[in-house]
Amino acid sequence: MPAPIQASNDRYPGEAGVEVANITKSFGPDEARVTVLNGVSLTIRKGEFVSLIGPSGCGKSTLLKVVAGLSEADGGKVSINGKSVREASREKAIGLVPQSPALLPWRTILDNVSLPISINPNANAGRKLRDPKEILTSFGLGKAIDRYPAQLSGGMQQRAAIARAFVFDPEILLMDEPFSALDEMNRDQQRMGLLDFWQSNQKSVLFVTHSVPEAIILSDRIVLMAAHPGRIAEIIDVDLPRPRNEALYATDAFRDLEGYVRNALRKVMEAAHV
Repeated sequence: MPAPIQASNDRYPGEAGVEVANITKSFGPDEARVTVLNGVSLTIRKGEFVSLIGPSGCGKSTLLKVVAGLSEADGGKVSINGKSVREASREKAIGLVPQSPALLPWRTILDNVSLPISINPNANAGRKLRDPKEILTSFGLGKAIDRYPAQLSGGMQQRAAIARAFVFDPEILLMDEPFSALDEMNRDQQRMGLLDFWQSNQKSVLFVTHSVPEAIILSDRIVLMAAHPGRIAEIIDVDLPRPRNEALYATDAFRDLEGYVRNALRKVMEAAHV
């Protein structure tokens, strides 16, 4: 198979949802300061699913936190639908799904998913709120709304956390390895659920993962990052048809692309140790 080309923004002529421009970020005291992100620029179009993948320490989660407004960059700029991260966050245009579900054990699943509305009653910003019951039903949790987190499996808890991120109907969804704590069978089930839900909602998504198959099955583009310092090494088009399902795993096109991404990732990791 010919090597996937590095994607340009021309391939995605739609309106930009997220603009990341020349982001730099360092940590530590002056004499031992470590550059985690070095000149990272990326455009995510509205309705586009983009995955970040790369070796540990390449700054994937740090970049996600900068886009989410949880960490301030040393330099560069992030805009969401033309607005600053602070303004987008205030308008609840950003949905964040962390690695851990972070559900309150004393609240039912419905109460957990409804919590953002309870603590931000005036944060609608003119948009119609999503019905928590409807969202939970969409994620296959309609019969679990009155249960408590301890009564659900890890996979069901993570689905509830993703459902919670949709309550304000955000324009961009940021996901930091949401399935990393699950076993492979549960993980595949959850990613297929996310894929189905995304294909019917078409939100802009920035998704951090260490899994090559996960990145391919979900994404329109895969951003391969290199470490020391963290930077974009390559942007790979996932030119596979949508809608997608489990059958795609068995196709030659999927296997060829998986081989290409794994080889590119291997080269990045080898270069980091030269």
